[in-house]
Amino acid sequence: MRLWILLAVLARAAVSAQAPAKPLQIANAGVQQFEDGPPAAEGNQFVAGETVFFSFQVTGYRVSGDRKVQLSYRIQVTDSEGINLVEETSGKLETELADEDKEWLPKVRRSFVIPPHALPGKFKIAAWVADASSSQEAKADTPFDVRGRQVESSDTLVVRNVRFLRAEEDREPLSVAAYRAGDTLWARFDITGFKLGEKNRIDVSYGISIVSPSGKVLFSEPQAAVEQDAPFYPKRYVPGIASLGVQPKTTPGEYTLVITARDQVGGQACESRHTFRIQ
Repeated sequence: MRLWILLAVLARAAVSAQAPAKPLQIANAGVQQFEDGPPAAEGNQFVAGETVFFSFQVTGYRVSGDRKVQLSYRIQVTDSEGINLVEETSGKLETELADEDKEWLPKVRRSFVIPPHALPGKFKIAAWVADASSSQEAKADTPFDVRGRQVESSDTLVVRNVRFLRAEEDREPLSVAAYRAGDTLWARFDITGFKLGEKNRIDVSYGISIVSPSGKVLFSEPQAAVEQDAPFYPKRYVPGIASLGVQPKTTPGEYTLVITARDQVGGQACESRHTFRIQ
């Protein structure tokens, strides 16, 4: 009887010794709206300019003979076109475990700001983990949606989305672009199709002018604004704004707002004309 018990114990030990180690895995990966908060609800959309909090845990790691855990990780965030949104980060998780830490799961946290000029789409966080003790690696992708201004791309310099407004902070454009004497004309627009220089450098400027119904230039500001920047995440558009007070004795009629955009990096220029009425 003792012999059979001994053989059974040895057999169980042999099976246990031959059992493969659990695979290294990234678990509980998700995005949150604040650090260590609950996972973002399904269908949640982050807004350009918002901070995203991301975290994951690691399972299946191996503890070395001297009770040490040696993990390294890498995190990459890309937009819907696969372009890096922020700089890639990497780090290490190295610690020595005590006997009571058998259920401990390493946790990695990363936060980043979505650039204000990011276009909307489905973005992705890719995370990699490597275990020096077992020579295993694991990868996981976490998608998230971003809401932002949609500006149609262009191969050449162009002014898009020109809209006349009643007030500076208005979101909805006027259904009829019409003003009265004493009003302030507000217009917003986007410039896109400019070229990128080294390290995403841009040099975009625009001027504005007002043309009367007879074709006479009533107002001109050739250099209304200049945008010079070299952000890590490339800009696809530059927002513009125009503001003019309508003089009390302005003759009623149809006038024209002329926007002249220039791209110094790409050596381009374009003109865009848009009519409005003075009643």
